[in-house]
Amino acid sequence: PPASQNNEQGSTLRDLLTTTAGKLRLGSTDAGIAFAPVYSTGTASGKSGRTMPNILDDIIASVVENKIPPNRAPKINVKSEIKDEPKDDRKCIQDDCNKLYSDIQYSWICDKHVLWLRDHKNNNNWKLFKECWKQGRPVLVSGMHKKMNFSLWKAESISLDFGNQQADILNCKDSIISNSNVKEFWDGFEDVSKRQKIKNGETALLKLKDWPSGEDFKAMMPARYEDLLKSLPLPEYCSPEGKLNLASHLPGFFVRPDLGPRLCSAYGECVAATKDHDIGTTNLHIEVSDVVNILVYVGIAKGNGVLSKSGVLKKFEEEDLDDLLRKRLKDSSELPGALWHIYAGKDADKIREFLQKIAKEQGLEVLPEHDPIRDQSWYVNKKLRQRLLEEYGVKTCTVIQFLGDAIILPAGALHQV
Repeated sequence: PPASQNNEQGSTLRDLLTTTAGKLRLGSTDAGIAFAPVYSTGTASGKSGRTMPNILDDIIASVVENKIPPNRAPKINVKSEIKDEPKDDRKCIQDDCNKLYSDIQYSWICDKHVLWLRDHKNNNNWKLFKECWKQGRPVLVSGMHKKMNFSLWKAESISLDFGNQQADILNCKDSIISNSNVKEFWDGFEDVSKRQKIKNGETALLKLKDWPSGEDFKAMMPARYEDLLKSLPLPEYCSPEGKLNLASHLPGFFVRPDLGPRLCSAYGECVAATKDHDIGTTNLHIEVSDVVNILVYVGIAKGNGVLSKSGVLKKFEEEDLDDLLRKRLKDSSELPGALWHIYAGKDADKIREFLQKIAKEQGLEVLPEHDPIRDQSWYVNKKLRQRLLEEYGVKTCTVIQFLGDAIILPAGALHQV
């Protein structure tokens, strides 16, 4: 088009931006900041890391903030920005965080792969979370149980209110699912003598299969649903009404994933007592949406054959933990309840190949259409995790979830519990 048309269109855009500038809440602490800088997440060589800023976004942001006259365009020195960009993305985000977020209590765990937000009440947590989330990393927020009505989540309370319900109960030791009365499950939650026995006389390791879930949860447990929602971490992202919870705002003609909430309940101390921790209550799998998992209750089982608290702690200490997690284990005010192993989504193909190789070694039939991750057929024990590191270079991120911890995982992250 003629140059005159270009000028006219450009002036119109500038006029629109400058006249709108006063209406935008630039610099606000609210989550909805306009024209936030956008960075690509990779380089031409395929390495992760921030690269040059999106030039159009920078121009727009600069025009809006500074109301640049129509005859002046902002000067952007792209070369210097690329030259000065740190190569170590992980170091970059941490250095930036130390300077920009000194008012937030946080630490890095799992070889600086997981962000731990230590004060759930800090209203600025979302700012640091956003920087970590752009890198596709898991986040841990502690202390959520302090905002909740603890009596609602006790095993005896749920059994009393919903003991007559039927649900699918999975025996994690032999993968047999039965439709049973949930009272049986809850009665044995902290009393081993009331638990089911399997054929060889061993105590069954039971798990309630996502009972209840989604709309059933809200309809069956309205008080618990409201208690959960008001206690969610980072509500800008995690609340169904959060402005950055994109999945919950999809138009109605999209097929949405099951966004829950769902209640995940299982016996745990029997897992710790097994040799090499060969059994998990949740096998290795991937979720199609981002997930926030809050540990609302930790039961202390009693009875013959159950590990003592010190025995459970010893089992935890045998894991490949970083120093901060070991320190939390020694804190008497903390109550550990679940052991997580997490892998980045980029390692999915390597892990899939590894599990298929292990299956062949064990004489199992491996069909072309078989996907060990999709089928959730594996719990990767300690020996296999070591082989995975040695043979494929895939490192396991080990996290202990304590009472009140919320673990937030990006879609595509592999995990087992």
